[in-house]
Amino acid sequence: MSRPISEFRTEVRSWLNEHVPPKQAPHDGSAARAFVLDWQRIQAEGGWAGISWPQSVGGCGLSVSEQIVWFEEYVRAGAPSVLNPLFVALNHAGPTLIACGTPEQQAEHLPHILNGEVIWCQGFSEPNAGSDLGGLRARGRVEGDQLVINGQKIWSSYADIADWQEMLVRTDPEARTGQALSWVIVPMETDGITVRPIATMAGAATFCEVFYDEVRVPLANVVGGLNNGWATAMSTLGFERGTAALALLMDLVWRVDELLRDCPVARPLMRSRLAELRAEGRSILSMNYRLALESQNSVPDSGGSLVRLAFAEFAQRVSAAAVELYGIESDKVTGFHGWGYEYLHSFSETIAGGTAEIQRDIIAERVLGLPKGSR
Repeated sequence: MSRPISEFRTEVRSWLNEHVPPKQAPHDGSAARAFVLDWQRIQAEGGWAGISWPQSVGGCGLSVSEQIVWFEEYVRAGAPSVLNPLFVALNHAGPTLIACGTPEQQAEHLPHILNGEVIWCQGFSEPNAGSDLGGLRARGRVEGDQLVINGQKIWSSYADIADWQEMLVRTDPEARTGQALSWVIVPMETDGITVRPIATMAGAATFCEVFYDEVRVPLANVVGGLNNGWATAMSTLGFERGTAALALLMDLVWRVDELLRDCPVARPLMRSRLAELRAEGRSILSMNYRLALESQNSVPDSGGSLVRLAFAEFAQRVSAAAVELYGIESDKVTGFHGWGYEYLHSFSETIAGGTAEIQRDIIAERVLGLPKGSR
């Protein structure tokens, strides 16, 4: 018989209050890597690593209701943001390997992710194929039992400190998109890989360009089958656009409450604006809860784009309001890098993980069943 959710909440709150790091996570580089791996190890030792992962692969196997409680208490305790160098490993690569990987791939990679030993990055976007994955040009040719990769990726967050990359390459140049791509596990120390960090206007060098020159990886590193990468990638993006955003959204919604408390009565228009944002945030959070509960026994579907789009635009409006209230130089909010940083970083929200335009196309075609637009 399962325990009451109130008892579970008490247990989670007690553990987090005792173990949440007192320091803020660094922006980027080796310091950011060391910080998040240490925090992941603490969670693993406490039995809280991989809360949504099945127990059969070492996770907690929590129900969606318990995951929601975990995230609520995680945010309340001021724990490190889940949008960190481990985000891809925990919310992209790990769940994709669980859904599509072989037992050998799962055994090789999942324990190291859960135990805080490795960082993963993503190699999807390219200079001329950002959200248009069907247009990517990085090639992988089969030579014996190896895949030889040439090309370039961009906006690969934390590639400079990553051990592994989930990469999408074109392995059949003649086939249509759905049969042309492969999802590949690439060791970042492989000969032929060059990584160049990109500093953003927010001040952090979290994005990277990655170049591949005759990079050889075993065919055994292909996940989901050769030339079946499109279906595998849709699983990856489903996790990113759905349940992975829950803690980020909760944190942002609760920050709006703080903004409203700080806003003086003498600024009625700003208070009205913040009240509208407060209502909007809770409606998005309710939608996220519903989608999470509906997908608890399956890979998140295209409905995750509803949350991804709503969250991205909401984040931009909240950070803009905060900067107007506090000023761009303010470091008023603990747990953030300061609202000025969040404001500048928020411009990437409607680009990363699929642009706002792509998300609207997905919602129109796959959720609402409307005719496909022009390509």
